[in-house]
Parts: sequence; structure tokens; C-alpha cells
Amino acid sequence: MSVLIECVPNFSEGRDQAKVDAIVEAMTVPGVYLLDREMDADHNRCVVTLVGDRAPLMEGVIRGVGKAAELIDLTKHSGAHPRLGATDVVPFIPIEGATLDDCVQMARQVGDEIWRRYRIPVYLYEAAAATPERQNLENIRRGQFEGLRDEIAVNPARKPDCGGASIHPTAGATVVGARKFLIAYNIYLNTPDVEIAKKVAKAVRFSSGGLRYVKAMGVLVRGLAQVSMNLTDFEQTPVARVFEAVRKEAARYGAAPVSSEIVGLIPKKALENAAEWFLQIENFDAALILENRLAAVMSGKPAAGSVRAGVEPFLERLAAPTGTPGGGSASAAAAAMAAGLCSMVAGMSRGKRNYLAYERELGEALTRLAALREQLQAAIDADAAAYDAVVKACKRAKTVPNGEAAIAEALKGATRIPLEVVERAREVREWAMRLGPITNPKMASDLTVATALANAAMQGAAANVEINLESLAEGDFKREAGLRLTGLRK
Repeated sequence: MSVLIECVPNFSEGRDQAKVDAIVEAMTVPGVYLLDREMDADHNRCVVTLVGDRAPLMEGVIRGVGKAAELIDLTKHSGAHPRLGATDVVPFIPIEGATLDDCVQMARQVGDEIWRRYRIPVYLYEAAAATPERQNLENIRRGQFEGLRDEIAVNPARKPDCGGASIHPTAGATVVGARKFLIAYNIYLNTPDVEIAKKVAKAVRFSSGGLRYVKAMGVLVRGLAQVSMNLTDFEQTPVARVFEAVRKEAARYGAAPVSSEIVGLIPKKALENAAEWFLQIENFDAALILENRLAAVMSGKPAAGSVRAGVEPFLERLAAPTGTPGGGSASAAAAAMAAGLCSMVAGMSRGKRNYLAYERELGEALTRLAALREQLQAAIDADAAAYDAVVKACKRAKTVPNGEAAIAEALKGATRIPLEVVERAREVREWAMRLGPITNPKMASDLTVATALANAAMQGAAANVEINLESLAEGDFKREAGLRLTGLRK
């Protein structure tokens, strides 16, 4: 299998075409391919999208960081977008033949090399972060270039992951990491009042109680208030749902969207999801799209959007000789499928003449099942990550202080996730039972399958809870988790 990794470096220059050209030229070494570049004068920022294999992509990006340091002086820089460095952020994203862990290793190597070559300190973020508080870019970039310049030498919390306690005098610092595909999505409102955009951003971003996988801020761009967002998992939180949330929240202040824009590239699947959402095509499937079907026929692979195409990658990873994903992830997936089947049954009965008397109950079911499905889907990766954290803690136990305590904390995390899966699978099973009398009886077999999947999920996740509890010392957590599991089984 070929290896293809994406990198989307963001540079603090969006007004000087010659400088951006020089930076892009420095990065496009043999084996690296330029997919896109976006310049924004108001943000004073350029976003470049590159793909390539590991070694050439790493070298190209490092050279781009060096060229940006030559050409960009942050002491003379201004723009709407927050920035920490001339090369502000460098994320690596697995596309084909590579994993997120591969990209984490790349990020760490690139960070070390940027410091070695250019004496630019580097912070690691997202999946490459060494500490939980640095997973979020906002935490690292707090105070921007000027704030970091004042704090880096006196505040231990601002110590970089690669480099010494001083920033580059003109190029600042750089943030390097690994993550899933991110969509940079901006919505313009029909008002110049940036305070409205800030209120809307606060309402929709996850960190202040909004939509999961959404980061947002309000800025003034081209004389209009803009809600500037990063969507970190478009499959869990679709673009259409984000647009609707912004529209509804803006209406509270008498404003409305006038347009939206994509910065960089967007996966075709994200637009297919948006088309399904807004057009409300009952039988929509990506396999209905002519180009998708044609590509599948010519390649001999399952059509994009087909059932097989969706489940095959997960089954391949499940069958691989690695610790993750394992039984915990499979249990979460089974419960998510159960919730999906219940949603299908409820959705196909809702609005039909014979079931109008149950419209409220069916609507309630669809709302709750959608939330359960999203939580269970997230648990598939969360369970794998929790197991990996236990393995990592065990490997480091003999070389770090309080190693045994770190193992115990990791085990608690690996216990909480399957315990929540048991709880949610049980609720899905209850919904399957409640839907039986108020939905089309011809779909009873689907509810039977949903019940069986929910039962399997409960049994599998409970086994994961028990095996982790066996490794924990007696204490409040172990006792309370055991009691909670016993109660759920009843």
C-alpha cells in the first residue's frame, strides 16, 4: 500500500504574494505535492495543503519553516487571526498507508529538527501533545507572540517541548502536531457587529458547551462579522449541523448568515453529508453519485458510501495483530449499530399516517438516539486510546516518578469508557423495547437485531470493565465502579 500523508502548515503572511510564493517553493521538494494554498489579507494568514510520503514531506515542511523565518517578522505583523509564530501551526494528517501514531512520530521529529536548524522553539499539540493541556491549540497560543515572548523565560508552564526558554526574536515559536482531517469553515453574518459573532462562536464551540468537535471564534473580516471555525471531526459533527447551529444562534441577535467559505480543502464525503441534510433525499447514499459509482466500477473496489466501503476499514483494523482496536471498541460499535437501527425504525414510522399519534414519542426517540449514537461512535476511538494509555504507562513505570500511580490513573480511564458504553447500550436496548409497540410491525426484526447488538455490547463492555478492575487496588473508585456495573446489569 502506498503511503500518503497530508500536512497543512499555516503561515502568518496573507498579503505579500512574493513571500508566500517563496515559502511554497521551498516546501515543494521532490516527492511533495502542492494541493492548495489560500491567502487571506484580513487574517494576514496563508494556509498551504501538501501531501507526500514521510521523509520528503518532513524535509519540505522543515525547509518551509526556515524560509518563513527569513521572510516574516512578527514584530511588524498584524491580522485578525491569532498567531504564535511566522510558521504558526504544522499539523500532519494520515491519509493512506499511515496511522495517527505515524504522524505523531513525524511531528516530534520535525519539532526537534526545527529547533536544531533554526533555533525556533516548538510546542507539540493534538495527538502529539506530551501533556493533556497542550492538546488544544488555544491553550498553547494564549497571549499570542507578544504574550509568549514575555512569559516563556519566567513561566514554567510555557516551556516549549523542543528548544530553550526563549522565542526566536522575529519568527516566534511554532506548534507542530498530528490530528484527523480538519475543515476550516467560516460563516459571514449580515452585520458588522463582531460582538454578535463572538457570542455565536461561544454558543457553538465545544469548549464553552456547544457542538462536539467544533472550535470557533468571532472576528471582523471585510467589514462583516465572521464566525471562524475549525471542525475537527466532520463525520461526528457534520458541516450542515454547524451551519444550522450558527444560523439559529445568530437569529437570537437579529442576524443571519450571508455566505460561508472553506479555507483549504474539504473531503467529498463532508459535502455529500451536507447535501443529504439540506435536500432531505429519502434514499440518499453516496453510491448514488455517478462519479462515485464510476470510480468503483473502474477500480474494482466497493463504491464510496456502500455498506461494505464503510465497514471494511474498521474490520481490517479489528483483525490486525495489534492491541487496538479490540473488544471494547467492538462493543461500542455494536451499541452504535443498535442505536442506528432504532433510529431507522423510528424515522421510517415518524410522519406516517398510521403512527401520527406517536409523533412526539418518535421525535423524542430520534433526538436521544442520535446523541447516543454519536457518543458510542466516539467511544470506539476513545476505548482504543485508553488502552494505549495503559500500555504506555506500563512501559514508562520503571523510568518515571510515581509510575505505579500513572498506571492506576490510566486503568481508571480504561474502565470509565466501557462502563459508559454499558450504560448507553442499556439505554439503547430500552429504546428498542419502547419502539416496538409504536412503529411498523414489519420492522420488528430490525428491533430484534438492535436488542441483540445492545445485549452483546453490554456483555462485552462489562467484561472490559471487570478485567481493568481486577488490576486496580482496592479503593473508592474500584468499589464505586463495581457497584455501578452491578446496578446496570440488574
